[in-house]
Amino acid sequence: MKGCIFDLDGVVVETTRYHCQSWSAVASQLGFELSGQRCLELRSLSRMACLEKILEWGGLYMTEAEKLHWCDVKNNWYVDLIAGMRPDEVLPGVLFFLHQLRQEGVKIALTSSSRNAKRVLENTRLDTFFDVVIDGNFTRKGKPDPECFLNAASMLDLKPGDCWVFEDSRLGIFAALQGGFTVIGVGDKDDLSEAHLIISGFKNLTINDIYAGLSLHAT
Repeated sequence: MKGCIFDLDGVVVETTRYHCQSWSAVASQLGFELSGQRCLELRSLSRMACLEKILEWGGLYMTEAEKLHWCDVKNNWYVDLIAGMRPDEVLPGVLFFLHQLRQEGVKIALTSSSRNAKRVLENTRLDTFFDVVIDGNFTRKGKPDPECFLNAASMLDLKPGDCWVFEDSRLGIFAALQGGFTVIGVGDKDDLSEAHLIISGFKNLTINDIYAGLSLHAT
C-alpha cells in the first residue's frame, strides 16, 4: 500500500446532519417533509442528484433553471451550517490514523461529492494532511462511477492496486471496487459486506490492524 483515499462524510467527519438540515429546509420550502431515512439515501450523491431525488419523492417538476436555483439555496444554507464546524467534530481515531500514514510516508487523498470539502477540512484543521482533494468541482460522474477514486490515484501518481479506499456507503464501495482498489468499509457490516475489510471506525486503529484484517480476508 502506497496511498490511502478517504471519503469525507461519515469517514473523516460527520457532516450528514448538516446536509440533512439543509435538504430538509429545501423540502419544507417545497411543501413536504423529508424523513431522516430518506436523508441517508442521499449520501454520496451529487447536489443535483440529491435535488432530483427529492423532487421525485415529492412528485414535483422543475425546469433546469429552477433546479439550479434550489441547489444554490441548499448550498448557501449548508455553507452557513458548516462555518461553525470545529476540530472536535473529526471522528474518533481519524487524526491518529492520519498521523500514522504521514509517519510511514503514505500518500493521502480525499474524495467527496460535495463542492465544499476543502472548506470542511479547513474548518476542522485537517487540510494539511491531504496531498490531494477531489471534490464535486473536479468530477463529472458521480458514484457508483469510480471516476473520483481514479482521479485521486492519478493525482497521487499511483495505480489503483497501490491504494486503500475508505468508504462508508454502498455506492462508494461499489465505485472503488469497479476502479480496482482495495476497499475498507467504515461502518455497519450489513451495509458494507462487499468491501474487502470492514471496520467500525478508526478509534485505536493501526495500519497493522488493516494489514492483518486484509490478510485474514485473503485466506
